[in-house]
Amino acid sequence: MTRTRIAVIALALALTGCGAAPSGSAATQDLGDVDAELVALQEAGSAGDGEQARPRAAIRKHLRKDTLHGEVAVQTKDGVRTVVVQRGTITAVSDSGITVESTDGFDLTWTYGDPLRLVRDRKAAERTILRTGVQVGVGGLRDGDVTKARLIVVK
Repeated sequence: MTRTRIAVIALALALTGCGAAPSGSAATQDLGDVDAELVALQEAGSAGDGEQARPRAAIRKHLRKDTLHGEVAVQTKDGVRTVVVQRGTITAVSDSGITVESTDGFDLTWTYGDPLRLVRDRKAAERTILRTGVQVGVGGLRDGDVTKARLIVVK
């Protein structure tokens, strides 16, 4: 498994794992399945390629700094799920979602997922802090043409 794949998988794990809803909801179970698959993929990929595995904290630190956007398809017991992540600046805000542009020019419109976890300074925040020009990290699931944000981290 290439370093890029491991990096994308670890980022998806970091963003989606932080945004899981309280246990017991159907959405949480789906995302939990994705998390378990991501962990399994990460461990399987790093063990077989002969490279010395880096600690998780170091990988997350690297990803927070350098990752712009990406997606990973994972197999769960309910089928294939596509986990999407993006880091960038909000270019548009509406009642139903936000549009984020990464520094490389890639932009994506996210609808608010249910549940949605919004975090600023490691504490829960309200949607009112989402404004044009604010830097964010977003993670969620793609369902067809719709990308649903499950976690938004405001810088």
